[in-house]
Amino acid sequence: MPDYRELVDHIVRQLVTDPETVRVASEEKDDGSFLVRISVAQEDVGRIIGKKGATINAVRQVVRAAASKAGERVDVDVEES
Repeated sequence: MPDYRELVDHIVRQLVTDPETVRVASEEKDDGSFLVRISVAQEDVGRIIGKKGATINAVRQVVRAAASKAGERVDVDVEES
């Protein structure tokens, strides 16, 4: 199982004001695709999502591009605390 957590972790830590609170977890879903979950400090959630979701969509695009080279599907979600 490829680990897309490192890629997401690296990107997200560059975007937030408190990189120490960043938590990234991944799991394989029943259909064989992967889900990467991002958890950040409450004040950084807006930074990760961006205006109209532009930032999180850009992160998703980068991760999906990396996964498509391996012939896999990956989705990225932000968990709100």
